[in-house]
Amino acid sequence: MSVFANLVEQLADLLQPLFHASAAAAAIVLFTALVRLLVHPLARAAARGQRARAALQPRIAELRRKYRKDPEKLNKAVLELHTEEKVSPLSGILPSLLQLPAFFLLYRLFSGSAGGGTGGLLGHRLFAAPLSGRWADVLADGQAFGAAGLVYAGLFAVVGAVATFNYLRTRRTTADGGALAVAGDAGDQVPGLGAVGKVMPFLSFFTLVTVAVVPLAAALYVVTSTTWSAVERAVLYR
Repeated sequence: MSVFANLVEQLADLLQPLFHASAAAAAIVLFTALVRLLVHPLARAAARGQRARAALQPRIAELRRKYRKDPEKLNKAVLELHTEEKVSPLSGILPSLLQLPAFFLLYRLFSGSAGGGTGGLLGHRLFAAPLSGRWADVLADGQAFGAAGLVYAGLFAVVGAVATFNYLRTRRTTADGGALAVAGDAGDQVPGLGAVGKVMPFLSFFTLVTVAVVPLAAALYVVTSTTWSAVERAVLYR
């Protein structure tokens, strides 16, 4: 973990002439973007897997109508279809899961919970707000509308904009998926799928809660990673 911290601190030293007191904050943003760029091939693999599965949905719907009274034959036919088309049911999930260790390491580093090696990093500031501080600290000091409060207000604005973008995009995607389900038999829908579809568009807004409760260094990581994900998915799943 200290290796990651040292890399970010060295990057902050390089950015010092440009960003001065906020060099460490800029280093966190840049380092997060670089890591996301490294795992981008996994995201592309996940997108290819999802497109491949989506292309099979009309044929799977036909199988559901054909074997609606025989679930065992339906499962066998669906597996045979995936095998025939060389599409894994997990092709869009595994690449995303493989990204989690990198994200976990970054979050641990920037939240200061790794212990050792991050003290120098978290001792820096983003404008008037310390990277080790939280929004609750700003509120406790009565600085909600002060210089430090404005830093958090800016982060909340970015997260709100990204969450709204994700909300609109997810609603559109869910509506398209719902139209496909209606075209088939209503009885083929997975129990509870409708409730999940209603909640899913709002999940992005939970990022606001995360930014509000974690240290500012971790909040910068979350904002950068979330924004990257929104742009990445918009490009890969267009």
